[in-house]
Amino acid sequence: MNSKRKLILAAVLVFAVALLLGGCAGVGQQGVGVLDVNKVMAESPKVKQFQEQLNAKGKELSDQLEKDKASLSPEEFQKRQEAAYGEFLKTKQDLESQIDASIKQALDQVAKDKKLGIVLYKNGVAQGGIDITDEVIKKMQ
Repeated sequence: MNSKRKLILAAVLVFAVALLLGGCAGVGQQGVGVLDVNKVMAESPKVKQFQEQLNAKGKELSDQLEKDKASLSPEEFQKRQEAAYGEFLKTKQDLESQIDASIKQALDQVAKDKKLGIVLYKNGVAQGGIDITDEVIKKMQ
């Protein structure tokens, strides 16, 4: 009975080691991607479109304030100015959220297509990794 028990224990141990090694082998096959977010922000047409929307909103709010300035008291003008600034910040935050979502969606797709297990920001990587910045910019269009 003792030898039967040792045989079962050995079989379980071999099975556990095989599972462990099989799981580790899969992780080693996945690559590491690198993304240059500054380049995405500078070159992506979608980011440029969002920036143009933000600039248009800022100009619209500024023009409206200048138009109304003559008919407002200094206190009313200041209140309108603060309200306009708040509206501008809200628009900016909304557009930044849309940009973040767009980058994440493109990044997820590229990482999946290239079978990357991890993606790091380029400014934190000294060497190595697969640069996927251009692919992410293309997916964002």
